[in-house]
Amino acid sequence: MYDTLWVRITRATLIGIGLALAIIFFLFPMYWITLASFKTKPEILSSIPLHLFQFTPNLDNYRSILGLTTGETEAGTPGEYLGRLLNSIIIAGGSTVLAVFFGTLTAYAMARFRIPGKSDIMFYILSSRMLPPVVIIIPVFLMFTQLGLKGTHLGLTLLYTTVNLPFVVWMMKGFFDEIPHEYEDAAMLDGYPRIQAFFRVTLPNAWPGIAATAVFCIIVAWNEYAFAFILNSEPYAQTVPSFIASKSQTSAGINWGIIAAMSTLFVLPVLVFTFLVRNHLLRGVTFGAVRR
Repeated sequence: MYDTLWVRITRATLIGIGLALAIIFFLFPMYWITLASFKTKPEILSSIPLHLFQFTPNLDNYRSILGLTTGETEAGTPGEYLGRLLNSIIIAGGSTVLAVFFGTLTAYAMARFRIPGKSDIMFYILSSRMLPPVVIIIPVFLMFTQLGLKGTHLGLTLLYTTVNLPFVVWMMKGFFDEIPHEYEDAAMLDGYPRIQAFFRVTLPNAWPGIAATAVFCIIVAWNEYAFAFILNSEPYAQTVPSFIASKSQTSAGINWGIIAAMSTLFVLPVLVFTFLVRNHLLRGVTFGAVRR
């Protein structure tokens, strides 16, 4: 009995230590970037000491990127970063809404109806997700140039919607498969048409899956760099990743404080969105783990 208790305590202790080390390992880069955003350039570049704890915080980097200083700085003209952040919110948010909306409807059809060649269609949808972006960058560039979508919010919004759509279909189909169709049958027996049964009965049960899928979609669109750099480098619709890359190298070298401040503010909208859907997120990522 004592040996079994000792084994359990040892196992729990080792698991706790392992989890603590994993958390430190994954969160340390974010911790360093956040601290660097409050440091001066000499404090960041000094190797000994690392100034992880003992330094005087200042807001000069944030004043520069938020346009609270007069004249042009290494972060660009006043308000330039906020404009790029707004572009990222519009493009990532719009593409996520469109991908989740159309992908959810498609997934519902795949889960509930008998469609000829359904397996082949689902495989085609999945295979399009496996395609590396660099393979299609040239035809996409030519197409955007001909259609006038290069350097516009609409162009990247449609592109990110297309990229995320296969992921949404596969994720949401698994969620709909786990929702008993008897719920809809009962609603239709009560006189509801299928479309109302879907919105009143099935969709509310799928909200955890929708929330989890939306989080993954917005992260993909939010962090995407290659398409944004090539197709949207113009100031009108430039996103934050390509803007940070364009401002990383100056005549005086890399100003890591400015880069850290931009990166810290860039992470906040996704954290806020994830926090707002946190109640559905755990249920969404574990939905379907237990089979009926």
